[in-house]
Order: sequence, then C-alpha cells, then structure tokens
Amino acid sequence: MRTKILLILAAALALGWMWLRYWQYAAIALPATAPRPLVLGHAGSGFFTPFNPFNPLPPSSLAGVRHALAQGADGVEIDVQLSQDSVLMLYHDQELNNSTAGGTGCVSQYPAAELVQLRYQGGWPYDWFQEERVAALDTLLGEFKQKATFPYLHFDLHEEDACAAPKKTYARSPVLARQLVRQLVRHQVPLGRVLVTSMRLPTLKYVRTLLPAVPVALEIVLKFDSVFAQAQAAGIKTVLVKKDQITPERAARIQAAGMQLVLFGGRSAGAMKKQLAFGPHAIETDNVTGLLSLLNRPVGKE
Repeated sequence: MRTKILLILAAALALGWMWLRYWQYAAIALPATAPRPLVLGHAGSGFFTPFNPFNPLPPSSLAGVRHALAQGADGVEIDVQLSQDSVLMLYHDQELNNSTAGGTGCVSQYPAAELVQLRYQGGWPYDWFQEERVAALDTLLGEFKQKATFPYLHFDLHEEDACAAPKKTYARSPVLARQLVRQLVRHQVPLGRVLVTSMRLPTLKYVRTLLPAVPVALEIVLKFDSVFAQAQAAGIKTVLVKKDQITPERAARIQAAGMQLVLFGGRSAGAMKKQLAFGPHAIETDNVTGLLSLLNRPVGKE
C-alpha cells in the first residue's frame, strides 16, 4: 500500500512539475545588458515544502546541498552554528527540537560528536525520502575540495544563541568567526567563490580583520535604510537583502553606491521574475530548477 501511495504521489508531482516548468517557468527575455545572476540553493535545496518544488530534504543538510548542485546551481548558501566544543555545524533553526528527532535545546549545548548523531525529522511525507543527520562544516568542505570546480559558497553566520543568558546571546560570535576563517584557510577554499554574511556589522568587521581578502555581506531583513547606511559607512561591498525588502528604488541606490546586490528567499515564478528585474549579482533561491528555467539554463538530472 505504501509503495502504491508513493507511486501516485511521484506521478502527481511529476505532472505538476511538467506544467509549472513549461508554463510558469518558461524562460524570460532579459535585456542584453542585464547581468545573469549566480544561482545558489538557499540552505542547500531549500526547506521542507510540499510543492513548487517538492523538497523533502532538510535545510543546510548534506543531501540538500548535493541536490542543489546536481540540479545545476552554481553554489549554495548554508547556515553555520557553533557547537559546545567550538566546531562549526550545519544547522538552520535556533533550536534542535524544531527539525530533529529527539533533539532538545540548542546546537551550542552539545559537542559535535553528539550533534552528528541527530537525525532530521520533517514529518510526513518528507521522512519517507530522507534519513539525513546533522553534519559538520568540515565534512562539506572536504567534499567540495574533491570537485573539479569549487562551488560558490555563502556562509550565513547564525550567531544568536537562543539558549544563552540574555546578556551572552552573542558572546561566542568572535569564536565562530575565528573558526570559520581557520576552516577556510585549512581547506584552501578559493575566497573569490565565498561570501560571509551576517546581520551583525561587528562580526563582519572582525572577519575582515582576520582574513582581509574574504568577501562579506551585511544582511538586511528589516529597516533597510538604516542598515544600508551602516553598510556604506563600513565600506561593505555587498548587501544580502530579503525578497520583501527590495524595491526598484532601493536596488538603484545599491547600484549607485557601487555595491553588489544578493537576494534571498522566494520560490514562485512571479517572485523570481521580480527578483531578476532588480539585476542582482546572485539569488539564493528556494527553487533552483525554477530559477534556472527562467534563465534558460540547463537543469541537471540526478
């Protein structure tokens, strides 16, 4: 019975995707002078979603990253947090009970050896398709080193520790920054294919002090005007803007300031068409195949 249900579900998804691909995601005509943005999988292949597209893989999981690259993405955005023993872990949510089986508390409360034993749990039907566990950043970088071309890699620094005392919420941010720089150096990651992003300007300044050549971006999810002004004053060359914070006027201001625009979020055809109109340098998308189709780029098949 379970096999029959899976087959019916797979057929329905396939038919739905064919309709979306050929009608909603038909390639759009961009001006000849318009930049063709880099396509990056947001948190790997995105988040647990039932359709458009169906994604049963956990955010920032190894399988999600591999899936996005196999689909044809230029790279991925991943979320990194610091374990109790100062190991960089791939994990998106603030607390472990949100998307793991049996996990409680925060990444900061457990050593890496215990975290890598935690299985992701997305519920039905996602867990029929995935058996992923939380992974360390070191594992991912080791995989990327084996590739002929190192994928573009955006690091979203999750600095807020929801389980720490209120006055110590960001106490370990400097440690996170130092550990990331050590990993980049140890794995000889090509810095031209990296972007380190944070909502905290002091952290980005510290990262640049440790490794001046690494590109950084200030993330804007609220209060665009004030955060953009901070980025300009600090000499930040890239801003990472949430999809609902960008407007034509704001995109023009970013361009006039000589800064690069990176957008994140969005998986519908309409949302991605709007994003492309702003001329971003890159888009961290929850729908890799849809965005590739809009750009008339080939979509990989696993």
